Amino acid sequence: MATASQKVTLSSSRDIPFNKLVLSQANVRRVKAGVSIEELAEDIAHRGLLQSLNVRPVVDNDGNETGMFEIPAGGRRYRALELLAKKKRLAKTTPVPCIVREGSTDISAEEDSLVENVQRAPLHPLDQFRAFRTLREQGLSEEEIAARFFVSVNIVKQRLKLVSVSEKLLDLYAEDGMTLEQLMAFTVSADPARQEQVWEAIEHGWSKEPYQIRRMLTENTVRVSDRRVRFLTVDAYEEAGGTVMRDLFQDDDGGWIEDVPLLERLVADKLKLEAETIAEEGWKWIEVAADFPYGHTHGLRQLGGTPVDLTDEERASREALREEFDRLEAEYAAADELPDEVDERLGEIEAALEAFEDRPMRYDPAEIERAGTFVSIRHDGQLSVDRGYVRPEDEALETDDDTGAGVDGNTATDRDGAVQRTVITVGGEAESPDEEEDTVKPLPERLVIELTAHRTLALRDTLANNPHVAMTALLHKLVRDTFRHVSATGCLEASVRHVFFPVQATDLKDSLSAKSVEERQEAWQADLPSDDEALWEKIDGLDEASRLTLLAHCVSFGVNALYEKANPYGAGPTFHGVQQRIHEADRLARAVGLDMVEVGWRPTVDNYFGRVTKPRILEAVREAKGEETAQLIDHLKKPDMAKEAERLLADSGWLPEPLRLSTPDDVNAGDDGADSDALPAFLAEDEDADADGDPQPVAAE
Repeated sequence: MATASQKVTLSSSRDIPFNKLVLSQANVRRVKAGVSIEELAEDIAHRGLLQSLNVRPVVDNDGNETGMFEIPAGGRRYRALELLAKKKRLAKTTPVPCIVREGSTDISAEEDSLVENVQRAPLHPLDQFRAFRTLREQGLSEEEIAARFFVSVNIVKQRLKLVSVSEKLLDLYAEDGMTLEQLMAFTVSADPARQEQVWEAIEHGWSKEPYQIRRMLTENTVRVSDRRVRFLTVDAYEEAGGTVMRDLFQDDDGGWIEDVPLLERLVADKLKLEAETIAEEGWKWIEVAADFPYGHTHGLRQLGGTPVDLTDEERASREALREEFDRLEAEYAAADELPDEVDERLGEIEAALEAFEDRPMRYDPAEIERAGTFVSIRHDGQLSVDRGYVRPEDEALETDDDTGAGVDGNTATDRDGAVQRTVITVGGEAESPDEEEDTVKPLPERLVIELTAHRTLALRDTLANNPHVAMTALLHKLVRDTFRHVSATGCLEASVRHVFFPVQATDLKDSLSAKSVEERQEAWQADLPSDDEALWEKIDGLDEASRLTLLAHCVSFGVNALYEKANPYGAGPTFHGVQQRIHEADRLARAVGLDMVEVGWRPTVDNYFGRVTKPRILEAVREAKGEETAQLIDHLKKPDMAKEAERLLADSGWLPEPLRLSTPDDVNAGDDGADSDALPAFLAEDEDADADGDPQPVAAE
């Protein structure tokens, strides 16, 4: 016969006047946690008591009920009600819903208190996020939601931002397939399809860190701190329909511009308007770009102008400012620290005096008709106007004595008497986001390639002037081919393949090494016959010194010290091949005693400091000038820090790792290409490769 299961009996529920309740000493909660009593009281006042109190009858020494009830579970709710009663917001006889445990039960009050707190399941964060969204859809503002749940408005905004993530990713987070930090990183983008695309790209990879997610979501955007955005202003961009991606969970430096083509068009339009105003001065041409590459004025003659005279009023104002500056300096000369208002005023006076010194220039009208101007954006987002450059083809331009600038001021009369308008050319060049992270990352891949191109060219020039080493290098190759069968095709195949530089810095062609190689090439070219038989006879008739010199020159063109990104699929250089190339280049550089400082390389904003992160800049200054000097510039913004580093290290002899002359101990690979653990730090794969673009000028009237 089956045993009947015992029926479950629930404790009765009843309303008990508040003044009949007392807090039980059996309540296990001792440590304050969670919402404060004051906040809980306000919540009860707003929406009432949502959960009954668990109470037991209080009995006297004889076991008789006294009419009072103690509370082993629900003590915080009782204290909140007690606070409302003290503030006269709750009557002492107000009935309180309670669940009454029979006094005869064998379950202790401590057990009731413990179970109520332990078995309480916390609300999943995703449920909270979605509840906030529901309240928002019901018409509550973010401020009202924050007030009702005693949190800051920013927390509400963050929660609402989280539920804007793709539903697919939210479900994944609900199933513990993604961390909350990863979910927060996806809120940078408002495009669910893009969010899912990024997750699909990384979900099976080893790197799924939040910073990697943010980087991928913002890789096609521009930071608000970019010079173009500061020049245009975010308000103008948003008025034109552009959107700004923002990160509510960490400092985003203002966010990211999402519509980059719109930004570039608006910037180009604004620059063109500025150029049209400048064209009224009568210039023949105006080049417009957000930024110009280093050396863009090379080969152009700069006009010598005279500053525009100050008016009597301006002179008086300048003298008054100087007197005020001297007075303030004298007054606070003995002070250890200037008051904030005095320091601010001195800065204002300095800026005003600098403006007086930076006067507009006056040029000869005849020269203006053949010269032009460069219009761009400074690093701080201000307009940069560089006037007075004459192109070589315009040097012979002549104008009639009785003609000149047109009535509207932006026309000139050419030698045929035709009126010529100022030609405005609008172009642009993309810029990479400043890395403001605190860690020193590997050098950008493109920068390493450019630096090693400098080193390769300098190594060629040095090798060509050292026939002994050139002969050693050639014989070394022949011996390897002969005895180690590295290559076994052809009759001899001891050829030199001229290695060109697919990636190079703009200043490479102007380097001392480039000029030296070019001059030597032209000298030999003029002395060697073009006919093959005559060439043989010419070489055969050279003295031994000339033969060695020619040999060194030819061998030098085969030098390849370039870093290239290894291709893991076999098409192109392999990791081991690049490693061996760098190793042999180091050995060759040591043999010829290559010194990149002696060949004229200097670190500048354009060739190094403007291309690396702030920690890299500080590391360079620290190595060259010491920790104290590095601390003097560590507070500066990236553009200012780069300029100051260029000044500090101008004659220091400091070189970045790819250009340093290594010692044999620095190289792990042997002559036969023995394996090593890893490439140097500067050759490690870089996650922040450059995104340099090519200028794309657009002609405009």
